[in-house]
Amino acid sequence: MEGFLRFLVAKAILLALASSFVSCYDPSPLQDFCVAVDDASGVFVNGKFCKDPKYVKAEDFFTSGLNIAGNTINRVGSNVTNVNVDKIPGLNTLGVSLVRIDFAPGGQNPPHTHPRATEILVVVEGTLLVGFVTSNQDNNRLFSKVLYPGDVFVFPIGMIHFQVNVGRTNAVAFAGLGSQNPGTITIADAVFGSKPSIMPEILAKAFQLDVNVVKYLEARFSSNYDRHY
Repeated sequence: MEGFLRFLVAKAILLALASSFVSCYDPSPLQDFCVAVDDASGVFVNGKFCKDPKYVKAEDFFTSGLNIAGNTINRVGSNVTNVNVDKIPGLNTLGVSLVRIDFAPGGQNPPHTHPRATEILVVVEGTLLVGFVTSNQDNNRLFSKVLYPGDVFVFPIGMIHFQVNVGRTNAVAFAGLGSQNPGTITIADAVFGSKPSIMPEILAKAFQLDVNVVKYLEARFSSNYDRHY
């Protein structure tokens, strides 16, 4: 009897953990669609309010412009064009979004992470070096590969990853993400461009740098110019 009770308790814990894990991701739809709508009178929640279905139209599931190259004249030489729930309200609760990434020769999408989404990227033009780094528990291993048109690479949720144009011409890639609003944390922007700034002494010790070097980096990133998304 005692062993059976232990089994039931263990099963209950596993079910609770599973439920908690599932709740970390985008909410599952409980109807055909939940087109996002702003409602200033409501309480802000993780997601969006739903438009009355009888007022939904085709335009709620549509956007255009991904045929237009993004402006890559900036400090990193790339541009990300987002197609998320803010661009297509009909994406709300569907757990998916899309980006177009343009790269100048030598341009990069700097090391960053998406806290709410796995990313799957396909190269349509040019040559990209891509990679991601695993967690501390996995000894921060780097998985990296050079991609050509038609090649596909996956970046697991939460992993720090990057893309660099290693060709002599412009490059273009499209990526699908497993969230209507995956979020982006660009490591350098977050660390050296936080508001207010992190104490230089903390970053100097963390990155094994001279304090003056940290102050220089914070001055560059805190200016917020050409911040990359």
